[in-house]
Amino acid sequence: MVSPYTLPLFLVLSSYTQLVTGQAAAAAAYAPVVTTCPTTPLVRNAGTGSSQALSPSESVYISSRQSLILPGAWEAYLSNVQASLPGQNATSLPQYVSDILSGASNTSGYPTLGIATSGGGYRAAIVGAGILNALDGRNASSAAVGTGGVLQAASYLAGLSGGSWLVTSLAQADFPTIPDLVFGSPQVRGVGDFGGWLANISLEIPTNDTLIDLAYTSDLLTEVSGKLLAGFPVSFTDIWARVLSRHFVNGTSAAAFFDSSLEHGAGITFSSIANVSTFRSFLQPFPIITADTLSPYENTSTYFDGIDIFVPLTNPIYEFNVYEMGSFDPTLAAFTPMQYLGSTNELFCVTGFDQASFMMATSASIFNTFNLTVRSHVVCNSSLIEDFISLVEAHDQNGTLLEFIDTARVPNPFQGVAKETFIDTNATVLTLVDGGEDGLSVPLTPLLAKARGLDVLIAIDVDADTSDGWAAGSTLVATQQRSSYYPSAYPFPHVPASTDIFLAEGLALHPTFFGCNDSSTPFLIYFANGGPPLGQAPLTNTSADQVVYAADEIDGMLSQAFDIATQGIPLEVNGAPVKDLEWPACLACALVDRARSRAEIERAGVCVTCMERYCWS
Repeated sequence: MVSPYTLPLFLVLSSYTQLVTGQAAAAAAYAPVVTTCPTTPLVRNAGTGSSQALSPSESVYISSRQSLILPGAWEAYLSNVQASLPGQNATSLPQYVSDILSGASNTSGYPTLGIATSGGGYRAAIVGAGILNALDGRNASSAAVGTGGVLQAASYLAGLSGGSWLVTSLAQADFPTIPDLVFGSPQVRGVGDFGGWLANISLEIPTNDTLIDLAYTSDLLTEVSGKLLAGFPVSFTDIWARVLSRHFVNGTSAAAFFDSSLEHGAGITFSSIANVSTFRSFLQPFPIITADTLSPYENTSTYFDGIDIFVPLTNPIYEFNVYEMGSFDPTLAAFTPMQYLGSTNELFCVTGFDQASFMMATSASIFNTFNLTVRSHVVCNSSLIEDFISLVEAHDQNGTLLEFIDTARVPNPFQGVAKETFIDTNATVLTLVDGGEDGLSVPLTPLLAKARGLDVLIAIDVDADTSDGWAAGSTLVATQQRSSYYPSAYPFPHVPASTDIFLAEGLALHPTFFGCNDSSTPFLIYFANGGPPLGQAPLTNTSADQVVYAADEIDGMLSQAFDIATQGIPLEVNGAPVKDLEWPACLACALVDRARSRAEIERAGVCVTCMERYCWS
């Protein structure tokens, strides 16, 4: 790799050999390696507007899933809906809903669905998991209430920040059930299996034992050293990656959490999800996570007017998927192979840079928001930060390694691309940050790309818009504003212009539909963590700064998230709120509505009243 960050060869070889001979397996596995380049170009022009195009690999995955998996998935979901309706009366669904979901009229007319789950730290990961659990057909309770099966029928699943922890852990762990994902499966046997999120162990300082914590800190530094000594830029995000890896990537169990001989997920790359059994069988939605970028050339007049906004709306939004990294933003409209992320030229290529842990950490990299100087002690584990800075300084031959150390640093694969419009066309390194720092905390942008042709989107919003930690739609307001800059790339339905309207109309207190009568955009189904469901005591508005959770606290949050997804607009019975028994039918009506419109069928039956109750306009 030709890079201004490459260290003198003798230093790289001698130091790196010491690490390997010292049995630092994780350091070796986390370090990218130089390899031969592919015969295909390292940059793909993705096109703009109606000329947008997916990668051939993604196209094959989606088409294979659509033909082999989705017909059975939609039919199973339909059965759950029919069985859940009042009095087991399946005839209350209009015939066109049954025809579309069963493929009776046209097997190419199934809905194309994407699900996006938001940032918000562990809170977002847990609540997002609870809502996915309510949509999972493998969950008997979800099937019984008529929402189970939607997850199996989705073509895409996107997440950012805390939502990226959920999406990435789910995909790389072979798409287990949500309880097995969060708490670990009793069938786990090998050291390379997934041990659950281990949320009872803090993401900051894992124990109260100083010696254990010092050894843990030493392990983190050693693991990152391999990447540094291999000549790649490192930052706080790399330390964060190694922390997150122990919770959200295969290879760590509670019993072996502090075992220094294990790799703890190092070496598991995002592109290697392609080798997971359920992915090879097209049994999981196509996973995508996103990150924002900082740039010295950004347009500072396009900041969204919201809380904790650090990135202008017009800065590129990057997506990471199994096959590619890049952006459909028309200012760039280019992608590079995920397997070769870290490569900047076609003479020497790199593999192993796209560590799953680093991709998650990048999507959740908020260190720039702390306004840190390199000697700041704002971060709780300040000794770790100090030690990391000392490590970097010791190998800083040209005085550049500490630049942007509070971001995720990725060698820029798009140098010289879109010279007239891409703000970082001359940058050697991209400086990436948390995907919600522009205000778009739900990663809808990649799902809006015209190339993906999605009919319907489910947005799971677990952001904290209010002072007491509830969502109030700011992410949809921001997405609407950003989409207005790029209307040909990202068609987005009309939503309220402010959170004040969301709050005044209670749109985040129950599922809400947007774009009901605009067939030029995807139909949007909005699930918000906007308040406790069904009059319950609040459990799901914990702080994004909370980094440790007990099992019973998670149980309570998962249960409330399940109710958020299954309550509909609650009805009052004998003075108490109860779930809308027609909600399963209303959800089905929403999921098929664009397919109905394409078939030129008029809405009928319960779908008419559902749209009257759940649509905002």
